Amino acid sequence: MEYIRRYLKEVQMIVDAIDAKDVDLVLNGVAEIRGRGGRLFFLGVGGGAGNAAHAVNDFRKIACIESYAPTDNFSELSARINDEGWDGIFASWLAGSRLSGRDAIFVFSVGGGDAEKNISANIVKALSYAKSVGAKVFGIVGRDGGFTKKVADACIVVPTVNPDTVTPHAESFQAVLWHLIVTHPAMRIGQMKWEAVDATGGIYGFGLKK
Repeated sequence: MEYIRRYLKEVQMIVDAIDAKDVDLVLNGVAEIRGRGGRLFFLGVGGGAGNAAHAVNDFRKIACIESYAPTDNFSELSARINDEGWDGIFASWLAGSRLSGRDAIFVFSVGGGDAEKNISANIVKALSYAKSVGAKVFGIVGRDGGFTKKVADACIVVPTVNPDTVTPHAESFQAVLWHLIVTHPAMRIGQMKWEAVDATGGIYGFGLKK
């Protein structure tokens, strides 16, 4: 019980410490990408890759933004690892996707990458490539934000309240925050099923808002 209470207390501390201005910057940046017909490319490894897959679904379905994640295609991912190595897989995939200045990268990472320490080099190289072609960079990261925070146009850093629980909190709040962004009235276009079911069990109309 002690660990449970402490963990939940940490969650509340993080909620209170997150900078709402940073959330608003990411929200407005993503809205701008949609407004000019750009695409979102979600990058993450481990838990971040799982969050990326989920976010692709939400941003496509709810916000109607063309979105992709390289980790969703295991065949291509494993082929690139085998042929090109781990470090460059995201950068080469983005090049093949013709990433341009109309598009944006959205990173889910605990540490954000570190070029000097060679941590998450695949994310570091992908972001360097993105900046070289003029693409925007957004992120939801933990710790001090790492390389992602340094180069991002807008980035949310999940505050560290306990060094022993950095990873679970960072990955959990990635989901909390992207759900906040994608369901924000300024972003939401598509309807979500359970929000469309009224008290009598009926379903409101689906489709795009005019």
